[in-house]
Amino acid sequence: MILRVGMAGPGAADELRSFRAWLLETSEIRQHCEISWVMKPPAPNEMGGDTLDLLQLITDNFWQVSTFALAFSTWRRTRHTAPTVTLEHNGTVFTVEGSDEQAVQQIIRALTAEQDRRDSA
Repeated sequence: MILRVGMAGPGAADELRSFRAWLLETSEIRQHCEISWVMKPPAPNEMGGDTLDLLQLITDNFWQVSTFALAFSTWRRTRHTAPTVTLEHNGTVFTVEGSDEQAVQQIIRALTAEQDRRDSA
């Protein structure tokens, strides 16, 4: 499973670096995920010089979704400002706002729905 995380808004790059550090401090994620940076591809008719980095998580088991969602929610509650967060999995992109249980459930629903579509194909 490959999950890409991007952030937008004031201080988004710093927030993404903060989230990466948070994930690396979460032992269950650090042990079961490969975390790396990838470049966000430019939009059509856009030059590639002003792109933001994306955080990429690779894991071989899907149950890590709930661990990721919980880590995200916990990190988000520590932030003074809440950047817009986009998650991409298998070409499906969705936005997550908030840090409460609803945000956790939104992540889990979106990613498990994508997994269910793949399994039924």
